[in-house]
Amino acid sequence: MLDKFPQLETKNLILREIKVSDTEAVFNFFSDQDVLKYYDAEPFTNIERARKLINNWNDRFLTRKGIRWGIAKKDENIIIGTCGYRFWGKPLFCAEIGYELTKAYWREGIMSEALAAIIEFAFENTELNRIEATVMLENIASMALLEKLGFIEEGVLREFGFWKDEFHNLKIFSLLKRDYKNSD
Repeated sequence: MLDKFPQLETKNLILREIKVSDTEAVFNFFSDQDVLKYYDAEPFTNIERARKLINNWNDRFLTRKGIRWGIAKKDENIIIGTCGYRFWGKPLFCAEIGYELTKAYWREGIMSEALAAIIEFAFENTELNRIEATVMLENIASMALLEKLGFIEEGVLREFGFWKDEFHNLKIFSLLKRDYKNSD
């Protein structure tokens, strides 16, 4: 796996390690009900939750259970969202992708650019063979984003998620390394 946190750059973005100094920025979008509408968490009501989340992401990287990049525009270097993977299995051939973005930056192509970079990184620099995503059925924008990036819908996981006091059906999408390679 990775010994040092990889910083990635795209045309418009820096994808970097999230630090405690980013707590306020993370709190800003994790406290927004619209950003968390399809998320398995309630909006944050205190900044300490953002600090704990950042520490959790950093611990997951150190224990090789995941990696989460902060998304920043190159000209600002302020975290406006995050994206990354939760790994499982041994060896680590599979991962679940996750992401969120400050509402002010929706529909600008930022998440598409960020996810394309972390997908390329994963398939080119790790042993990942499969990337999965689960999406609430109502989250049309997220499903369109995944399909744009080459993910294939595999079906519906009935009442697979439980958060906000109810069960949720989730669509599962996947992208295999061989499909990614063939799309070049």
